[in-house]
Amino acid sequence: MSEITTYYPWGDTRRIHAASNYLRKTFGSRIQKLTIDAGFTCPNRDGTKGVGGCSYCNNDAFNPSYCDPQQSISWQLEKGIRFHENRYRKAPQFFAYFQAYSNTYATLPELKARYSEALANPKVIGLILGTRPDCMDEGILEYLATLAEKYYVVIEYGLESVYDRTLERINRGHTFEESLRALELTRKYGLKAGVHLIFGLPGESRADMMASADIISELPLHTIKFHQLQIVKGTRFALEYQEAPSQFDLFSLEEYIDFMCDYLGSLNPEIIVERLAGESQPDVQLSEPWGLRYDQVLKRIEEQMARLDTWQGKYFKN
Repeated sequence: MSEITTYYPWGDTRRIHAASNYLRKTFGSRIQKLTIDAGFTCPNRDGTKGVGGCSYCNNDAFNPSYCDPQQSISWQLEKGIRFHENRYRKAPQFFAYFQAYSNTYATLPELKARYSEALANPKVIGLILGTRPDCMDEGILEYLATLAEKYYVVIEYGLESVYDRTLERINRGHTFEESLRALELTRKYGLKAGVHLIFGLPGESRADMMASADIISELPLHTIKFHQLQIVKGTRFALEYQEAPSQFDLFSLEEYIDFMCDYLGSLNPEIIVERLAGESQPDVQLSEPWGLRYDQVLKRIEEQMARLDTWQGKYFKN
């Protein structure tokens, strides 16, 4: 008897609503993101709301080698395209991913100039804009809505947690209510929104984290990225970790795999999953590394989901 092929609610056989599959179906080929550091700062660094940034944040720990704010956006894109064309050979089109710090934190003319420079590259067919919920207004959204008529545009908000006590603990500088307002405003303008969520932040129990699945599932989201907390050099958490590591309840690899299988089972299946775990450069990491590349962690999670016969949204209730 031949094995029955199972198709999940998003129309393919993977147990997660994976961004790579979604983009391939939408655009007909692999789409690669090109990370850009466009020289933006952040209201939590320049003194507007605070200095020093969020307690976990060191953007240099995650940026690829071609991401250099001393170089132009055009230069970074060309360098990134050459890197990825050599590595993958199957990515004819690209998204410009404005990742470092808050990429809507400037005047509208400045934003237009930087986004236009990225879109001037004929191989770039869209923008992914990483930003904060408190760095968005209707003027910016109105402009982005005009770009979205021609390009693929996603605004990625650093949500990090749904709990105000956690946001205060990590020196985030905004509330969850501000995140909700930004997401609703983004939906008002018909734009796609994504969020980042960090698991393992101090003060949150595993039950707290799991309970957030129901909250996240009700948000107007197109995409989501999950990260486990990693302690990296050059951050406030690095100092706290060196002084009192026991205050951090960090995930082991096996714990995280089991947690993500449970969490995904409760997550709205319509939300496209961009990442299931974070990956920082080993030489800047203070907490114990897992010793696996991201693709290996992803494979382990999907294998465990198969063993448990679970999938994204299995237990989700509308």
